[in-house]
Amino acid sequence: MSVFADLVQQLADLLHPLFGAGAAAAAIVLFTAFVRLLVHPLSRAAARGQKARAELQPRIAELRKKHGENPEKLQRAVLELHAEEKVSPLSGCLPSLFQLPAFFLLYHLFSNTTIGGEANELLTHQLFAAPLGDRWADALGDGGVFGGAGLVYVGLFVVVAGVAAFNYRRTKRMMAANPAVPVTDQGAVPGMGAMGAVNKVVPFMSFFTLFTVAVVPLAAALYVVTSTTWSAVERAVLYR
Repeated sequence: MSVFADLVQQLADLLHPLFGAGAAAAAIVLFTAFVRLLVHPLSRAAARGQKARAELQPRIAELRKKHGENPEKLQRAVLELHAEEKVSPLSGCLPSLFQLPAFFLLYHLFSNTTIGGEANELLTHQLFAAPLGDRWADALGDGGVFGGAGLVYVGLFVVVAGVAAFNYRRTKRMMAANPAVPVTDQGAVPGMGAMGAVNKVVPFMSFFTLFTVAVVPLAAALYVVTSTTWSAVERAVLYR
């Protein structure tokens, strides 16, 4: 943790001539961009996987007609088809999973008052009037929604809401253009029902980011907002 704190501080020092008091916030944005670049190959693979799953739908429909009266045989046939085409239903989750360590690292770094037995000086940094270690509740208690710190969160909420609305419309269009074919008369293949539930939730997932931004330290919230915005642009390009 202390090594990471030193790296963030050194990066903030490098950016200070450009961003002044907001150098640490700029360092977090730059760190987020670096993480997203590392994860980009997984995002490209997830995009290819989604396109491949969409292309499999007609073949799944044929299997349904052929084995519709035998759910177990149909299940095996569908799973074999996915294995044959090297398509994983879970590939789209990998980019998010690989980002979790970076998020939790920032969360803990800006939640601790001491690092390596010494005072955590990163907590003295701010984004405009909002300390990077504070949460939305702290901002509400120090000037309210329209106080200096509160307005910083208002700005973040507006960005997240805009990105969420964009993702919602795009995801709904994609799901309408490529509807999943029910594998059996009763619905999905046994054992894959969880994926069906996930697909129903996907259009609303971006809105959950609003809650995350409200409850984590501002530094971690800045990571989430930057990553979410990056993801929206990236997916719009990869899934076009």
